[in-house]
Amino acid sequence: MKTILLIALLAFAIPTAYAGGNAGAGADKAKPCAACHGADFNTPTSADIPLLAGQHADYLARALTDYKSGERKNAVMNGQTAKLSAQDIQDLAAHIHGLKGKLKVIPLHRLVQ
Repeated sequence: MKTILLIALLAFAIPTAYAGGNAGAGADKAKPCAACHGADFNTPTSADIPLLAGQHADYLARALTDYKSGERKNAVMNGQTAKLSAQDIQDLAAHIHGLKGKLKVIPLHRLVQ
């Protein structure tokens, strides 16, 4: 009985483990991004380019997907994302999310007055 339960639990856990991106693969794929966002993704080349290090992976994946589809408009980003696969996007998101960032979290109670 314990063996069957263990197999059932593993069957549900394995797809979840592989569902996200591979941060190691994302590191290689992120090299071209460093030209604008900075090697550490904290030092962009101009003020209108966002800091990305530490950003939520789901947000990054959605933004990249939207640039790829044209839903978000930016001539540079639309071109950079055009050839990315869905796995490339997940890998990039996982890598950038894992970087130590300078982004600040503002508690909701400080925003609502």
